[in-house]
Amino acid sequence: MQAKQFQLISKALADARRFEILERIANVPEMACAKLAEELPVSQATISHHLKELSDAGLLDVRREAKYAYFRLERKVWSAYLKTLRDRTAPKNRKRQ
Repeated sequence: MQAKQFQLISKALADARRFEILERIANVPEMACAKLAEELPVSQATISHHLKELSDAGLLDVRREAKYAYFRLERKVWSAYLKTLRDRTAPKNRKRQ
């Protein structure tokens, strides 16, 4: 994963509400924006903003049907992010001098 996308995802996930939205979407095949607006105590505009941030980071794919938008987790991107995170935070084997 390129550094820029890694940083975009990390920034998007730093917001607790966005992480909560990602969790909800990750647990179903896809979720409508309207469903999120029903379930969360924030405005439709705020939900849309968070979904845009997650989409711009590459974490969500959107499917439009008439006036509705359905979101699903981009699992390959999520897996690549987790691998990059593990690689960056893994202890390095260093020889003692």
